[in-house]
Amino acid sequence: MARKDALLRLHQRLMDKRTDLHKKLGGGGQRWQSTPQRGGDVGDAANRGTSHELNTQLAALENRELRQVEQAIELIRNGRYGTCEQCSHSIPLERLRAVPTTIMCVKCQQKLESTGQLPGDTDADWSNSLDQDGQANTSEVKLRDLDAG
Repeated sequence: MARKDALLRLHQRLMDKRTDLHKKLGGGGQRWQSTPQRGGDVGDAANRGTSHELNTQLAALENRELRQVEQAIELIRNGRYGTCEQCSHSIPLERLRAVPTTIMCVKCQQKLESTGQLPGDTDADWSNSLDQDGQANTSEVKLRDLDAG
């Protein structure tokens, strides 16, 4: 019964998160749209361009998070939430509390990361995967890097 109660609380948390994300992204993404500004110097134009790029990336991240939240809610509706999509074992509540949108247990997530593939990588946009100097960004932290054991 404790697991069911915990899952109900997680469901409410996911519903609240979905509502928040819909508010942020509502109105056709108006939060991220800026009105064109004229005038100023080259620095002002560069600053506006950087701000626009940052806002676009933030909106993309929030869209991705919204898709993950909606997927988790759908799994709850189907009675499959909290079950690993790879091995079909139950995902521990501690993991679900930490990452309510997870679809895999730690072991399967680590296996997948060790191959260099992640769920949803097939539709990933890698156009901004290089830093400003054209070098690959190697600061990404993977789950296996956080293994305390």
